[in-house]
Amino acid sequence: MSNSITNELFAALNILVLERIDIGLFKIVGNCPNWLRQFCSQNFISGIDILIPQEKFPFLANFLIDAEFVWQKNSAGKLSSGIWSEINLAGREYQFEAYAICLNSRKFLLIELLNENFKDKQYLIQKARENNLNYQHFLKENQKKEVLIYCIIHDIAGQLSAINCCLALLEFENLTSKGEEYLEIARKQSVNQEMLIREVLDAFSAEVLSLESFTVNSDIAPNILSSAQEVIELLNPTFALNDMQLQLSATIDITADWKVIGDKSRLNRVISNLVENAYRHSPPESTVTINLQPDGEYILFTVDDEGGGVPPDMVSNLFQKFSQGKYKSGRAGLGLYFCRITVERWGGAIGYIPNVKGGSQFWFRLPRPVFVRS
Repeated sequence: MSNSITNELFAALNILVLERIDIGLFKIVGNCPNWLRQFCSQNFISGIDILIPQEKFPFLANFLIDAEFVWQKNSAGKLSSGIWSEINLAGREYQFEAYAICLNSRKFLLIELLNENFKDKQYLIQKARENNLNYQHFLKENQKKEVLIYCIIHDIAGQLSAINCCLALLEFENLTSKGEEYLEIARKQSVNQEMLIREVLDAFSAEVLSLESFTVNSDIAPNILSSAQEVIELLNPTFALNDMQLQLSATIDITADWKVIGDKSRLNRVISNLVENAYRHSPPESTVTINLQPDGEYILFTVDDEGGGVPPDMVSNLFQKFSQGKYKSGRAGLGLYFCRITVERWGGAIGYIPNVKGGSQFWFRLPRPVFVRS
């Protein structure tokens, strides 16, 4: 009874079951599916021996060459032919898939007519191709927009340079005390705009920059202490305008080896971004401190400020693209993103922790370079 049900089940599923007797010779097992009569005028019944006619099923005949290796080795699992097409006696095209299987030393060939299942597969494949094309189109359109934005920001930067020149010339004019106050405000706003423009430009080139070459050779590796000192010299006037201090920690051993893996210009940019971030979120008359510590095979760099800290709901997104503080406007939220992808590219890590006494500590860790013997 169970064999009868199984035979009917395979036929209902449009699967022809053949047991291999010899090379190219098979015995029909169970009931024949209806589609077989559409390809062969001969009347087939269960138990009859048949040959696979190569002239009618050339694809299947080729598959049997590979199937013989499976059957001769009595391999486990199944070998699939893949999908192929055949034309029936009425000239209509159908799709098939065959399988070579070994069961208890018996060899079987299963031939399945693909109908709705095949159509579903083809539909899914087609939709996947369409989605991929749409995605590629989206990427191209997004690239066009980024190029446009980059050009606009670049033009704005050029105009801002002209404004700065005018502000510098105004210092030599005989201004009233009120005029000098307005000039100082304009200069502060100009500095903020320059920082914003640098962040935007950095973000559009950050992915490319992070993939550029960097050194792991200790002879030419950048000195992170020297980079920190250069950034302090560059930003000290900005801090002084707001009665703030930017300093190195007194605990740093300036005689130690502070070389790290990386690139000097981008390392300076990472440090500048972290220091500028501390500047924007610190109150007047406060201090921002840079510290360096040996950390095994790494060097730990920290920037501590005395601001209000980062709200807990912002911490997880701090280093993502276009993330910015909840109460700060006019920033692009790109500086910390640039820092993250650059530091990670060099084999390091970056993060944030709140200071116990208030304020924030932003840190990153970079590996020491490799000593290369000459």
